[in-house]
Amino acid sequence: MPNLTSVLFDKTEWETPDTFNPGHFLDAEGMFVRRDAFLPFSAGKRACLGEGLARMELFLFVVSLCQKFYFSTLDGLELSTEGVIGATRTPYPFKIYAHAR
Repeated sequence: MPNLTSVLFDKTEWETPDTFNPGHFLDAEGMFVRRDAFLPFSAGKRACLGEGLARMELFLFVVSLCQKFYFSTLDGLELSTEGVIGATRTPYPFKIYAHAR
């Protein structure tokens, strides 16, 4: 089973591996670039068979939420990108508010 944390936080592959940076996937002109080091559905024999369906469903779900709601946190609260590392990496508990558009 591949150790995804070693790839997703590799300092030789990512400019800022410890922070959330969507710029990792953009070139100089601001266009999307696929990075080989990004493995959200694992790799090799253990890769997710339903990756295509999962990508489509995730896209539809997130777009419909963003179209219907505006998301915010408590005033002045900064969300952390750190997490609890175990068999999987899970975020610390947090509260967000979804306001109807």
